[in-house]
Amino acid sequence: MKRTLFIVGARGAGKTTIGKLLAEALSYKFVDTDESIQTASQMSIATLVEHNGWEYFRKLESQTLKTVSQSEHVISTGGGMVLSPENRLYMQQNGIVIYLQASANILIKRLSLNPENSQRPSLTGKSIIEEIEGVLVEREPLYHECADLIVDASLATEDIVFNINSYILSQENKII
Repeated sequence: MKRTLFIVGARGAGKTTIGKLLAEALSYKFVDTDESIQTASQMSIATLVEHNGWEYFRKLESQTLKTVSQSEHVISTGGGMVLSPENRLYMQQNGIVIYLQASANILIKRLSLNPENSQRPSLTGKSIIEEIEGVLVEREPLYHECADLIVDASLATEDIVFNINSYILSQENKII
């Protein structure tokens, strides 16, 4: 049984919130790749990208993914983690990939309610609405490509955690 859980999805989908609850429910450790990068670099992602560029950040993101991947960990990934084919393959081979799927409307609503999420620099320089819609068009197929489980991120957090736990139990039962 793969005992590392990778949570993927767009910014605002609830990866960190669900990841923490899921880790607690499973008695796993929780790691957020963006937080790990910020702690290691002692910079916000916005500052890191401003000083070094997106390409540098994406390389650091890939390195961080491999560094934090351990058994009995729930790993919340940055929204763009799936952009690298290497990262998608790595997650598929080393754990269960859970895609928290949310519509552009839900993501926009959540991001406007939580100013902390706006610390991420704009990818395009467009408005949040145009950016979220564009990002989803680009990344949705990538999230689907690597996901073992797709969960509706608009559900209540307890329902999302329950659905993921049920899926994990069903996978464990297949092995027996």
